[in-house]
Amino acid sequence: MTHEAVATPDNKPSSSHVKATLPAFPAWNSRDTTWMLSLFGTAVGAGILFLPINAGMGGFWPLVLMALLIGPMTFLAHRGLSRFVCSSAKEGSDITEVVEEHFGVGAGKAITLLYFFAIYPIVLIYGVGITNTVDSFIVNQLGMESPPRALLSIVLIMGMMSVMLAGEKLMLKVTQFLVYPLVGILAFMSLYLIPDWKMDALMVMPSAVDALGTVWLTIPVLVFAFNHSPAISQFAVAQRREYGVHARKKADQILRNTSFMLVGFVMLFVFSCVLSLTPAQLADAKAQNLPILSYLANVHNSGFVSYFGPLVAFVAIVSSFFGHYLGAAEGMNGIIVKQMRSSGKTPDAKKINRFIQVFMVLTIWAVAVINPSILGMIEALGGPIIAAILYLMPMYAISKIPAMKEHRGAISNVFVVAMGLLAMTAILFDFIK
Repeated sequence: MTHEAVATPDNKPSSSHVKATLPAFPAWNSRDTTWMLSLFGTAVGAGILFLPINAGMGGFWPLVLMALLIGPMTFLAHRGLSRFVCSSAKEGSDITEVVEEHFGVGAGKAITLLYFFAIYPIVLIYGVGITNTVDSFIVNQLGMESPPRALLSIVLIMGMMSVMLAGEKLMLKVTQFLVYPLVGILAFMSLYLIPDWKMDALMVMPSAVDALGTVWLTIPVLVFAFNHSPAISQFAVAQRREYGVHARKKADQILRNTSFMLVGFVMLFVFSCVLSLTPAQLADAKAQNLPILSYLANVHNSGFVSYFGPLVAFVAIVSSFFGHYLGAAEGMNGIIVKQMRSSGKTPDAKKINRFIQVFMVLTIWAVAVINPSILGMIEALGGPIIAAILYLMPMYAISKIPAMKEHRGAISNVFVVAMGLLAMTAILFDFIK
């Protein structure tokens, strides 16, 4: 006797029998929690520490509109990228391989290059951010003289790189160890600032044009601040390996919970910081190129904020650096390997990895010493390029790739494309303004 599905009159297997043969959808478990925290840790870095500065300068009410938009933006965009990676016919394919599989070798090279440049500037930003955070702490909280910038930056960069070089297991352990206190202190700091809220900000009502203009200009920083796309490739591969037929649905569930967690913690923090400072102070923080918590530590008369503010900034940058470094290294490795293979050469994995490590250290160090505007880099490079990869590419894939045709026609696709285009064109609006 066979165990095939029973045919119905229209020659289709009965739906009840098909459902019975599928394994039950797995319940939420500790692995899912670990992934949720890892994605949260990847997102909570330099973006969140500079988001209150950019978002708050436009006033309270544009910030409310941003809070309503960012949840759906974050979930739907990352879900699209995860589904794109899961659409591969070959299990274990990362994003650079999936791009080549669906779009061909030429397009694969171009998108891999774009993927690298979406993440690489963020790694550079962390070199600047951690140097400025520690330098500000030494000068303002410890009362010491500022150390030579070149020396301070290389010590900090090599400290972060040493964890990466020690291996992925140690890196994941350190990230998990950092995320728990980060979540706790972030929440506590948000609540601690409530007595300092200046409610007169609620009375200032900008015109509709000004409010929408502020939101448009801030969308690249929103995209950057909530971005955890560097971890999505390996996340999607892990879900396919772990959950098989339920991989996409389980990935959607984890990404939805991550988005809820991010919006809850991050936007509470942003509102609390913005209401605690005046627009003039936020502008001053931007001019000093400091994370919001380092600036709060310098102007707040509380010992708690003075010492814990820089600590949170430091932990947030370090925890996010690891995820973004992995993404940038993955992208650069893809570029080199594809180029060598097209030239008929055999890639040497060890030599490539060593080259990537040296390249990363030297360029992060050089940019940290130069100290460019972090918000300027986010607005000009980070947000727009991330939007192209995270918001637009998966939506294009849905419209073109047969493996993703089941996702066509959803209104959410239009929303994601619109937000991606706004993020990419915000810099043009800034020039016009």
